[in-house]
Amino acid sequence: MIGHNLIELDAVMAVARRKSFRAAAVELQVSTTALSNLIAKFEKQLGVRLFNRTTRSVSLTDAGRNFVEQIGPALVDIHSAMDSAMSQQETASGTIRINAFPTAAREILAPVILEYLRRYPQVHIDLVTEGRLVDVVADGFDLGVRSADFVPSDMIAIPIGPSRSYVVVASPDYFENHDTPRVPLDLLNHTCIRIRLPDGGIYKWHFEKDGQPVQIDVKGPITLDEASLSRIAVLSGIGIGFFMESDVREDIAAGRLIRVLGDWMKPAAPLCLYYPGRKNPSAAFKTFINLAREFTSAVNDIVNR
Repeated sequence: MIGHNLIELDAVMAVARRKSFRAAAVELQVSTTALSNLIAKFEKQLGVRLFNRTTRSVSLTDAGRNFVEQIGPALVDIHSAMDSAMSQQETASGTIRINAFPTAAREILAPVILEYLRRYPQVHIDLVTEGRLVDVVADGFDLGVRSADFVPSDMIAIPIGPSRSYVVVASPDYFENHDTPRVPLDLLNHTCIRIRLPDGGIYKWHFEKDGQPVQIDVKGPITLDEASLSRIAVLSGIGIGFFMESDVREDIAAGRLIRVLGDWMKPAAPLCLYYPGRKNPSAAFKTFINLAREFTSAVNDIVNR
């Protein structure tokens, strides 16, 4: 919901940032119609049009561009002051916006996010999952969740969760009719589920043994861009799949999937929660960070026993 303070300015900045009334409305949790009417009313009050609108696009006018450039820094300072005041509250409340890779979101949803909501029922979590890398600050997020090797260097990063690894798996039905691959090159003689990256490229399966990396451009009848879809295909016996171990751990334990090439799997970078430095974080933000650290500490204790 758009806040009761600075409502018009926040709306203008959201539309300018997203270049779309619909996307800005989703960010602000209002209807597109309400947002459009708000901007139109504000433009009327100013006596100048801030946005050029067509059925296909939204862009800033010259006046709008100058307006955004001038109010942007000031608005950041104003919100910082408001956050400072809100940080004095004893009860965590409000909304925390988080951006994460789908796999990362699945890993932290139950142990961190849902546990947080149980402890702090007055807080709303807005979790957005997408494959592409985003600028969490520019896109209006409080936190990001990514593999450590994708975290921007200017962010504060907190390792979160257990150690991570990749696995190559297939169903028992598949291996009834195919030989078990012993080395990565054997995959060229198998049917595999291909993986499309967020940038549109095809992922080459990465392996490593004795310090020697190997990349295999696998072949198969289907290319997918989401692990949950690949899991369905592999469970159906279509072919061999490449996953984060956490996405298929229960299937392996139950015998629905068989792991192969385990001695060739390169460890995955740890998962990190990251955010820009904040002088006056809200109570909701601080308690979320504390819970993330608590979860990581508990996991480390279990591992070191």
